[in-house]
Order: sequence, then C-alpha cells, then structure tokens
Amino acid sequence: MTNLKKSNLKIEAFNKHIRMSPHKVRRVVDQIRGRSYEQALMILEFMPYRACNTILKLLSSAAANANHNFGLNKSDLFVNEIQVDKGSFLKRLQPRAQGRGYPIHKPTCHIKIVMGIISE
Repeated sequence: MTNLKKSNLKIEAFNKHIRMSPHKVRRVVDQIRGRSYEQALMILEFMPYRACNTILKLLSSAAANANHNFGLNKSDLFVNEIQVDKGSFLKRLQPRAQGRGYPIHKPTCHIKIVMGIISE
C-alpha cells in the first residue's frame, strides 16, 4: 500500500437505515478501509456481494462532496475511516401453527465514510 498520512480535512458521507445486516456489510467494508479511492472502486465493482452497490454509491457521493465542496481531485482521496453501525429492526410477524405469530426481525444498518487526502 502507498504511504497514506492523515490530514485535517475530512470529507464525510452518511447512509442510514439501509435494509441489510451490519455483519454482512462489514465483510465488504473491511476490504476497502485505508485504500485509495480508485482501488476501493475497483474492489467494490468486482466483489459479488449485494452490499457492494450501496457502498459504491456512498463512496462516489463522498468523492463528489470532496470535488464540489473543496475542489479536490478524486484521485487524491483515500478512505480514512469507514464505520458500520446497527440500525433499528423492522419488526414483522410470520403466521405459525394454531394461530400464533412468530416474530421476524429484519435488520438495518448505518454506514459512515470519512475520506482524507493522500499527502506524500
């Protein structure tokens, strides 16, 4: 990996209430943490998981924020911090025998990406 140093400038992007398990999203997020923007894009495009599309959109949004708000070049960015937290559950009932209802919990998660600038 290249020599990535932290800078004071933080570019953030959030996505909340994503209808996916945080455990499954973390498996993808761990692969791109600390990588450059271009490497992260290539990794996400070729991974076979459903969470990749959501993370790819969020990563592109963070890069667009950096370009629009601070005038930075996208090739100078790297994933400084990426965090996946548990969200609330969607609570549903599954009908079972003898008129009982069986609870189903559909998990959600929140993703936060903080990008920095590659300084050499």
